[in-house]
Amino acid sequence: MRTSGLLPTFLFSLIIALLISFWLHLLWQDYAGLERGSDLLYLSYTVNFLLASGIFILLYMLRRKYKYQIGFIYMGGSLLKFLVFFLLFYPGYREDALVTKSEFGAFFIPYLLCLLFETVFTAKILLRNPKV
Repeated sequence: MRTSGLLPTFLFSLIIALLISFWLHLLWQDYAGLERGSDLLYLSYTVNFLLASGIFILLYMLRRKYKYQIGFIYMGGSLLKFLVFFLLFYPGYREDALVTKSEFGAFFIPYLLCLLFETVFTAKILLRNPKV
């Protein structure tokens, strides 16, 4: 795959994977007797998609100018995701002084899926970057 097709492929693959995961997550919530979309599920999938997309688009745009710093920019994006989690999700999950497995899964499943896609496609950027 050429580098020029990497961004649309990333976005399309991520959207499809997250939609499938979200659908399975809703089915699991129904099966477990939980309220559909509970545990900030909608917000979690949306925020994780937006962060992963934004970080990867930034990496893609900076791939030539900062080719030797891409890994550090990627790690900065991971730090941003942790900050968003602790500012946006953690207080709601800790309201009852207990983070349930359902709450943990509601954030961690889309986070892990996005992280996987970001890592694989960032590696492709690094492998395709021309040598100096």
